[in-house]
Amino acid sequence: MSIPLFTNGQKSGVTLNTLRDVATKNNIKLAPEDEQAYLTVLQGAEMTSQTVFDLPDYVDPRLAPVPTVGGERTYWRSASNSLNAWSHQCNLQAENPVSDLLKGRTVVVKDNYSVGGLPYTAGIPAKLLSKDGVYPISQIDAPTVQRVLEAGATLRGTSTCENYSLCPMSYTSANGAVHNPWLPNYNTGGSSSGSACLLALRNAREAGVPGLENAGDDIDLAMGGDQAASIRVPASYCGVYGLKPTHGLVPYTGIAGLHPMIDYSGPMARTVEDIALLLTAVAGYDGLDPRMNAEAPLRDQVKSYHKELKDFTDSNMKGRGLRVGIISESLTLPGTEPEVAAVVKEAATRHFTEAGATVSEVSVPMHLLGPLIWMAAVRNHMAKLSVGGRVPDILHHNMPHFTPRWPPDQEMYEELTNGNPAVLTVIFGETFLSERFGMEVQAKAHRHVFELRAAYDRVLQDYDILITPTAHTVAPPHPDMRAEKDGGSSVMDKLKLAIGSTSNTNPFNASGHPALSVPCGWATAADGKSKLPVGMQIIGKRWDEMGVLKAAKAFEQGGGGLGKWPGLATVEGSSTLTCSASK
Repeated sequence: MSIPLFTNGQKSGVTLNTLRDVATKNNIKLAPEDEQAYLTVLQGAEMTSQTVFDLPDYVDPRLAPVPTVGGERTYWRSASNSLNAWSHQCNLQAENPVSDLLKGRTVVVKDNYSVGGLPYTAGIPAKLLSKDGVYPISQIDAPTVQRVLEAGATLRGTSTCENYSLCPMSYTSANGAVHNPWLPNYNTGGSSSGSACLLALRNAREAGVPGLENAGDDIDLAMGGDQAASIRVPASYCGVYGLKPTHGLVPYTGIAGLHPMIDYSGPMARTVEDIALLLTAVAGYDGLDPRMNAEAPLRDQVKSYHKELKDFTDSNMKGRGLRVGIISESLTLPGTEPEVAAVVKEAATRHFTEAGATVSEVSVPMHLLGPLIWMAAVRNHMAKLSVGGRVPDILHHNMPHFTPRWPPDQEMYEELTNGNPAVLTVIFGETFLSERFGMEVQAKAHRHVFELRAAYDRVLQDYDILITPTAHTVAPPHPDMRAEKDGGSSVMDKLKLAIGSTSNTNPFNASGHPALSVPCGWATAADGKSKLPVGMQIIGKRWDEMGVLKAAKAFEQGGGGLGKWPGLATVEGSSTLTCSASK
């Protein structure tokens, strides 16, 4: 039998030894009489795949960068960036915006969003992201980036993103640790660390926080990404607003993800009005994102969230008739600081009641299982997707410029064990769980996701919104990023910072419900004297972002909010930034 030829006349290099090796790797010993048939099939598979591999690349024209004023896009790194919140700065405006919805507003996007013409880092060291050790230049605009520009905004650049977006703290980015504007050497939360920092920076400056002279520009609005807490925990730690929308409301195309089931893109801002405004600008079907199902609205059917919120505010209805349920299990999760739980419970009870709402505690036992279901549903193949850049099995327009190193190797281990050991736990976890449980535990977990969703849905029949603390603590201090042998923090010290921080948030990444972190007060920092922001999470029915936004406004109308900055305690080591948290 002749060996199949490629379209260019080249013969296949697949031999019987190749076939036998493939069979062995699949725990199979081939019968001699079957070998020739399977060899022919394997040679055909090589031929067809090689033919496609050799084709010129294709990028959907819907992702072409928006024409901007001045033509060629330029970018820079500012020397004024003491908090490490900026990745790359630019000054982009659409040549022909289609609306003035965001006219005059400055916007930043997390640096796992594609912005055509700008370097793409995703917080990853360049040597792990490209073969030549240089950050690739994005070839496309993510649809959310297009929509921001087309709405008349000025895109000011990309904000620091945590390493592979795989950390709810802010010490892992290749760009360096991102510092909390309210207290030097403390976390901003991650992985949308830079976005939250740049929003809070203006608030902190207006409050009189010292030491921010070299922090650079602040911004009006930001876009973040969220797989477990990556919009909401940074918002909580920094005292701003952050919305994880219903799964599939805002497109995730052109953004590096972790797993399609838990990937979310959403707005961050200093006010609930700006959350509504930015959501109006970016929501709606894009025709490319498999996360967007039949329930997702077409662009011309997206609600005018900002207008509806204004009408609600002007009506002075406040929270009359609103039924608020505080999930009792969320107040006592392991590791929860009693002061944080008390601040959230007291703020919700007091200010929603002042607005005319009815507030009570409600038990949702499944909430305790939520983090376990979230983890089991994604962790046995998340590494290849999030770290290895594997394309999901359902049709998905990936990013042509995103080709991270895979498989892992010793250099990768040594880089990440100091910079972000959480990535290695995902890699090791995938290998172990796949071998230990196969696909069975993930399949079962996916069924339990429906059970978890149903549990929240049942409670939301009796309550309009649910309340939890966003994070279980205020922002912790940064670890010492020196190598452990040089006196730096250990791997376990770094990992412990994140444990429990997403327990109130990641269940809703699995269930798909919208969840908004709202600043609600202050609690004591780890130094025992300083105060840091506390976030309250408002959860609503799926596709009822409007209800969540109205509830947040009612909370404000009842007197709720971050409140006045308590001031910076004079504590040794807290008044200036140190180099221990920088990389």
